[in-house]
Amino acid sequence: MKKIFISSIAASLLFAVSCQNDFENSTEDVVVTAGDADFSKYIALGNSLTSGYRDNALYIDGQNESYPNIVANQMKLAGGGEFIQPLMSDNNGGMVLGSQTILGTKLFIESFANGSPVLKNVAATPTTDVTKKLTGTINNMGVPGAKSFHLVAPGYGSLAALATQRSNPYYVRFATSETSSIAGDAAAQRPTFFSLWIGNNDVLSYATSGGSGIDQKGNTNPATYGSNDISDPAVVAASIKGVLDAMKAAGATKGVIGNIPYVTSIPYFTTVPYNPLTPAALGANLATLNTNLYGPLKQALTAFGQGSRINLLSATSANPVLIKDTSLTNLSAQLTAALTPALGAQTAAAFGQIFGQARQATAEDHVLLTASSVIATPNANAPAPANINGVSYPLENQYVLTKTEAALVKTAVDAYNLQIANLATSYGLAFVNANAKMIELNSMSGIQFDGVRYTAKFVTGGTFSLDGVHLTGRGYAVVANEFLKAINGKYRSNLPMVSPNSYSGVKFP
Repeated sequence: MKKIFISSIAASLLFAVSCQNDFENSTEDVVVTAGDADFSKYIALGNSLTSGYRDNALYIDGQNESYPNIVANQMKLAGGGEFIQPLMSDNNGGMVLGSQTILGTKLFIESFANGSPVLKNVAATPTTDVTKKLTGTINNMGVPGAKSFHLVAPGYGSLAALATQRSNPYYVRFATSETSSIAGDAAAQRPTFFSLWIGNNDVLSYATSGGSGIDQKGNTNPATYGSNDISDPAVVAASIKGVLDAMKAAGATKGVIGNIPYVTSIPYFTTVPYNPLTPAALGANLATLNTNLYGPLKQALTAFGQGSRINLLSATSANPVLIKDTSLTNLSAQLTAALTPALGAQTAAAFGQIFGQARQATAEDHVLLTASSVIATPNANAPAPANINGVSYPLENQYVLTKTEAALVKTAVDAYNLQIANLATSYGLAFVNANAKMIELNSMSGIQFDGVRYTAKFVTGGTFSLDGVHLTGRGYAVVANEFLKAINGKYRSNLPMVSPNSYSGVKFP
């Protein structure tokens, strides 16, 4: 089972001061009107953020607090119809395919150690059968894992294609045929109003994997993409346009579309500091590390003109973790040769292999949430004493999004958002600047409603669930309000805002 220990160093960063009230719309005494819109049949398209996914899983309680369901409940006050979701069978998360359990189950806080949460997956067996088809109207067509081009891809809900990982088990449950597409199934229901929030996964999987994929900018054939690649902006724009054209052809010319938040502003990338190695935590090992490891490496790297990669550990301030940066020139052979006289051929060769692309992290790097259970633990594949992850052994690529990789992510998101804004304008749709809202949540002040402060801080901020990527019920309520504001502003409706305080947050043991 997945078990994550969030270090007390990281936990200490979860508290900030001051806040501002961002919810200027009262939820009381509102005269509700639909304005120029018709909410009688509302369809929501998107990915996990649309489905209500949270705590590393899709489960009933989370789905009931999805942002589209919250929005739909407010639309009902202005003539909106029923909003039917493809509900899971339990609150465990995960799914069953034959005798096989697939996909992750829900995270929960098992306990606290030194004031920090210890996370585990629920032990209960999932009961949601992938092959048990849901038929009839489905209003929430958010599919976890979907990228922009998946919404228009025929066969993305094919049961047969699951064996080759060319389809999505969540969509398999409610796809109308083996060859249907999400956009096509949505259009066939003849919606009167729609929401679309897609594109996040086109860059998120690259970021959460520590940049293990490829930036596909310039490649407009998504059939050649790997699962962790960054999608070309032209592909994202064309895919979204395809969805909008399908809606327009079905008579749904009114709707709302959201842009993409900077993925590096979410807790998965901001919780674990780049410099968690305090002198107190290192203790007597600090001097030994400087003498036997950092000192010799610093000296050798300086001779190669790369002395800035590693500095001696400080006895007075917090120190950065060691990381592997694959964008660096590999100096394994040079280090091996330089260290052989002092360390011997065998040890020098091991050090050269381990530290050829090593450097200390900087504030521009993002140490991923998953690294919290790895830092300062022994690495079974490395020889002592160069075997302590992040201390005497570089954190592997999957635990760090480097500044170079983060720059690729930002460039892609900026390109996506420019296209999304242009499409919103050209199709005459309401527009939600979700990126601006996430930046606001990630600020020190956050936002406030009725005395409760919300930020993007892990666990204590109230808006993000335990996976550090998806929102809590309260977080989805914040997003729902942004969609409601955009709808009201564009279509002269008067749908009331909701109180995020009325929805669920992180559950403590």
